[in-house]
Amino acid sequence: MLKGKKIVLGITGGIAAYKSAELTREFIKRGADVKVVMTTNAIRFITPLTLRTLSGNPVLTDMFSLTKESEIGHITLSDYADIIIIAPATANIIGKIACGLADDLLTTTVMAKRSPVLICPAMNTNMYANYIVKENISRLISRNYFFMEAGYGELACGAQGAGRFPPLDDIVEEVESILTNKDLAGERILITAGPTREPFDPVRYITNYSSGKMGYALAIMAKRRGADVTLISGPSSLMRPSGVKFLQVSSAEEMRGAVIDNVGNSTVIIKAAAVADFRPVVFSDDKIKKGLGPFDFHLVRNPDIISEIGRNKGDRILVGFAVETENLVENARRKMIEKNMDFIVANDATLPGAGFQTDTNIVKILDREGGLEELPIMDKIEVADRILDKIKGSRSPQSSQRAQRN
Repeated sequence: MLKGKKIVLGITGGIAAYKSAELTREFIKRGADVKVVMTTNAIRFITPLTLRTLSGNPVLTDMFSLTKESEIGHITLSDYADIIIIAPATANIIGKIACGLADDLLTTTVMAKRSPVLICPAMNTNMYANYIVKENISRLISRNYFFMEAGYGELACGAQGAGRFPPLDDIVEEVESILTNKDLAGERILITAGPTREPFDPVRYITNYSSGKMGYALAIMAKRRGADVTLISGPSSLMRPSGVKFLQVSSAEEMRGAVIDNVGNSTVIIKAAAVADFRPVVFSDDKIKKGLGPFDFHLVRNPDIISEIGRNKGDRILVGFAVETENLVENARRKMIEKNMDFIVANDATLPGAGFQTDTNIVKILDREGGLEELPIMDKIEVADRILDKIKGSRSPQSSQRAQRN
C-alpha cells in the first residue's frame, strides 16, 4: 500500500540511528520513494553513504545546499513529501519542533510541512520520562503530529525501561495507517479469523488448515481505513494487529460466545474464521491410550454461528466466506442465501496461491443482487481492501435505493 508514496525520513543523533537503515529498506521494499535528511549529529552514528545506497537518492544534510539549481531544499522536500518521519527522534529535536525552532534542514522542512509528521522517539529512559519531554510530546500531539510510543527494554546506555527505538513493523504499519483514507470511520467491524480446535483429550483435537491470514488482513485494513475493529481469533501464530480489540478463543463454542457478546455493538460482521463443523461428543480428562484395536469416536455438530447472526442481523452488513473444491459459485451462492449474508467471498482451495496458509488468494465476491466480482491472484491485504470496498459501496445512497427496490 506504500507503493508510489513519497517519504522524507529524518534521522537525528542517537545510537538508534543505525536502525533507520533497515527502516529505509522496508519502505523501499514496499515500493515507496525515500529521501533521507540527516542532522549533523546523526552523521556521527551512521554514514550518509549507507542511506544513499539503500534509498537510491542523495542524502540531504545542508540547509544551504540547493537541491536542483535554484530549488530551496526545505521547501522542495516539504512539497514532495506524502509524509515526514523522524526516526529516531531525540529529546532535542522534539523540543526544537515543539518550540517552533528551525535551524537546520530537518527542522525547517518540518516547519514548512504540508504533509503529516510521524515522530518516533528513542532516547535514555530518564530523558523519555522527563516532564519537559512529555510536555513537548503532548504539545505536538495536540497540534496533530503523530507519535509512536518508545519501546521498552534494555537501552544502549545499560538502563532498563522505556526509550528504545519502536519496532520496525510497528512504524511501517503506523505509516500505512496514516496514509490510508479513513473512509470507514464510524463503522464498528467485528471480524473472526483462524481455525478452531475441538479437543478429544488434553493433547489431541480436530482442526483445519486455516492460518488466520485472511481475517488478520481484514482487521489490519479495516483499522487502517478508520473503522473500530474487534478481531476474534482462533489459535494462530500471527502477530496481533495493533490498534484493534483482540479476543483469543480456541473452540467453536468459545468463538460463538465471543461473537454473541460483541455482535450487538457492531455495524459490520465479517466471518472469516474456519470454524470446525463438528466436535467430539465426549472429552476425556486423561490422554486416551492408543490400545491395540481401532479407535471409535462420535461427533456432534457445532453451532452454526453465521446462521444465528443472519437470522438476527437487522441492518448490519454480514459477510461470509466459502472455501470449496468444486461447484464454487453455486455452493457459495446457496450458502449466502440460506444464511442471510449480504456478501460471500468464495475461493477454490485447489488453486495454487489460494486458500489456507498462503499469503495470496484468488477470490470471487458474490452479493445478494446477483453480482459477482472475480479477482485475480493478489496479496491477502489487497483482497481485504477490495472486500472492504464492497462494504463501503453498499453504504452508498445508490446501493440503499437498489436494496429498497428489491
